[in-house]
Amino acid sequence: MIEVKNLSKKYGDFLALDNLTFKVNKGEIFGFLGPNGAGKTTTIKVLVGLLKPTSGELKINGRDIQKDPDVKREIGFIPDFPFLYEKLTAKEFLKFIAGLYNVNSNGLDEKIYELLSIFNIESWENELIEGFSHGMKQRLVMASALLHEPKILIIDEPMVGLDPKAARLVKDIFKNLAKKGVTIFLSTHTLAVVEEIADRVAILQDGKIIAIGTLKELQEKAGESSPKLEKLFLKLTES
Repeated sequence: MIEVKNLSKKYGDFLALDNLTFKVNKGEIFGFLGPNGAGKTTTIKVLVGLLKPTSGELKINGRDIQKDPDVKREIGFIPDFPFLYEKLTAKEFLKFIAGLYNVNSNGLDEKIYELLSIFNIESWENELIEGFSHGMKQRLVMASALLHEPKILIIDEPMVGLDPKAARLVKDIFKNLAKKGVTIFLSTHTLAVVEEIADRVAILQDGKIIAIGTLKELQEKAGESSPKLEKLFLKLTES
């Protein structure tokens, strides 16, 4: 699980994150929303250990990520603009990632093929990544994030470049992972995805969490009759 308490991040005099406190439970899909510049990317970078917070506490499965950086091995990270070595094949790239995480080499080829099959790109296993479409590259990155069987998956804009069929596939994969106990932290501007699969939602604005809860709880907070997340989001961020 993820536990954040009184987390703040400053860049000089600019307060990017202002006293964030929230908890994401085991097996929960947690939607993290906000307008551009709200602080979502900064939050994600702190969660995965790319940035140090100015103050506050952050625990991953009960371990302080600043004091125990090895806990990062329990996190799978899917960034919005992933980097790929395009002169490698899909299989070579996944073997490279496996080496970074010290994944057991026994049965690795079978595991790689299984992940590529889950994302429907197994027939491209031995093809150079430079020949992949954007959507295929995105699915390969997702496969790489699952290779070391993380307990927590942190995702930034997962649906960019995916066609409707691939987007449906990815949403189903996320739901199945959550059923198996994987905690999923999902940041996106695609409100329909969050509305469909998230158990709870937090809305960030100007570095502060202005609302958190289930869709029904957000509906009550917004005083809005419609349960549609788009209307709730607009009303909460404009008020």
